[in-house]
Amino acid sequence: MAEFALPKNSKIQQGKRFPAKPGAKQVREFRVYRWNPEDGANPRIDTYEVDLATCGPMVLDALIKIKNEIDPTLTFRRSCREGICGSCAMNIDGTNTLACTKAIEDCSKGDVPIYPLPHMSVVKDLVPDMTHFYAQYASIKPWLRTQSAPPPKERLQSKQDRARLDGLYECILCACCSTSCPSYWWNGDRYLGPAILLQAYRWIVDSRDEDTGTRLDELEDPYRLYRCHTIMNCTRTCPKGLNPAKAIAEIKKLMVERRA
Repeated sequence: MAEFALPKNSKIQQGKRFPAKPGAKQVREFRVYRWNPEDGANPRIDTYEVDLATCGPMVLDALIKIKNEIDPTLTFRRSCREGICGSCAMNIDGTNTLACTKAIEDCSKGDVPIYPLPHMSVVKDLVPDMTHFYAQYASIKPWLRTQSAPPPKERLQSKQDRARLDGLYECILCACCSTSCPSYWWNGDRYLGPAILLQAYRWIVDSRDEDTGTRLDELEDPYRLYRCHTIMNCTRTCPKGLNPAKAIAEIKKLMVERRA
């Protein structure tokens, strides 16, 4: 029988507790994953008691309050606070989402668990390493690829053709969908994952692009495309309400049609 052992210092331990200040009126606990690669210690879960009476409504507001007023060592990414940049993607209350658009009141009753995106290497605390994810995005060459001479001003597009991009261009590459996909967990080195395949489809169906055949050729691989088993985790978790599973299915349909 095969035996498996967890890597050294991988078991999560109970961390510190930071109680609310005396007089706090509306206290809610946030249990936050902490890991510092420089101290050699195990990951831990620190518990922060936050007074929601003096905090904004979103989980990101609570994290910023924790960092500013309770524990300045807490590390996380954030930028736009408007659900546009995707920087603050993390696993909140058991779901991959954006901290800036996740309301605290929408979390389950009790404490709020916050972890980095699953099945990604962690840089520190809530910061995942996105290097491989961005390299996969670059591999699909996400720009217009044309052979014809450029027009004097711009490449025009009908309203109908432009409408085909709706539900695709809105992707902010937060990686919530890809990191919710078991196929990506186990085959992330070769399977592109929902986010990248949705982006690939966005360029495949763009009427201005002139390299559709090559794009499909580049995806014709047992792993790059066909590891998707349509379990719909990606669609359920997308904070922008997009449907990566449908985009992947449409790519597969195009593969079949061109063989006919």
